Amino acid sequence: MTYQDDLPAIAFGGPNMLAFGPLREVAGIVKQKLDTDPNLSVLVFHAETSQLIELDLRGSIADVIARLQPREAPSARKVGRPKLGVAAREVTLLPRHWDWLASQPGGASVTLRKLVEAARRDNEGADMLIQGRDALYRFMAAVAGNAPDYDEVSRALFAGQRARFLSLIATWPSDVQAHLQHLSARGFPEEGQA
Repeated sequence: MTYQDDLPAIAFGGPNMLAFGPLREVAGIVKQKLDTDPNLSVLVFHAETSQLIELDLRGSIADVIARLQPREAPSARKVGRPKLGVAAREVTLLPRHWDWLASQPGGASVTLRKLVEAARRDNEGADMLIQGRDALYRFMAAVAGNAPDYDEVSRALFAGQRARFLSLIATWPSDVQAHLQHLSARGFPEEGQA
């Protein structure tokens, strides 16, 4: 898989942060560290979503970085309106749903786009909170699954108890704490919100 080389990334070797920044820089540092210590166990994450990033570390640092940049796919005629970013996909609905969509001004496509935009707008805060909690949980599970009070920390996370969450991770390694504190800004509701 290829990644954009400027993707925000963070690398951990056990509980220690090895690098933070654009993926091209993080990949170079990881390659250098692993060349020095091949037994080092390293995990690289998207810095905001905590999705694991797999790096192909064969060859030189330049080779590793060159593989990060997505290669342009051969241009083939795409269905839809590619200049507008429109992509054709299948949607399965009941006949009554298709009947209702067909009766709407602009037809099914326009109506579905309006419905999706309204739902995105109405749920933006809740969606961001869910994504933030997911990022916290992914990172915790990968890096701190054996840490003291892990289960209690998880409960505090999903109960939305930021103060308890932060107090429970206070004994965890400082680099892990620091990244969890960074991620917690998006993973918990603002004070006064439920």
